[in-house]
Amino acid sequence: MQLILDSLRDLDQKAELFLQQTSPHRHFAFYGPMGVGKTTFIKSLCHALGASVTVTSPTFALVNEYPSREGMIYHFDFYRINQPNELFDIGAEEYFDGREFCFVEWPERAEVILPDDVVRVFLSERPDGSRVLDIQL
Repeated sequence: MQLILDSLRDLDQKAELFLQQTSPHRHFAFYGPMGVGKTTFIKSLCHALGASVTVTSPTFALVNEYPSREGMIYHFDFYRINQPNELFDIGAEEYFDGREFCFVEWPERAEVILPDDVVRVFLSERPDGSRVLDIQL
């Protein structure tokens, strides 16, 4: 499945569509180069789920938690992870045991803990600046 993000103006609408098309999945791994828009899209997903707090990149905290009308949302950024044992040291694998939403940036550094049902989302940028999300359910 593929989703095109033409502009920031339609981002919230596309986040709603993404959640509809990927339901009932709740674990998502976002792949793509730095600056492609992973955090920006995850912010829109969190707002679509009713998160009422400011959504920021968890680059230094590794995980941010956001309460929402759909329950807790966990937003991971594993950019700074160098070895898999670091994931186990912080108990990262336990976040995927429940039915909470989990959004993971830089999942290639955490493949060892990703659940079998994770939806893989590959983001890329077109020459015109639009983004393409290739979604693997």
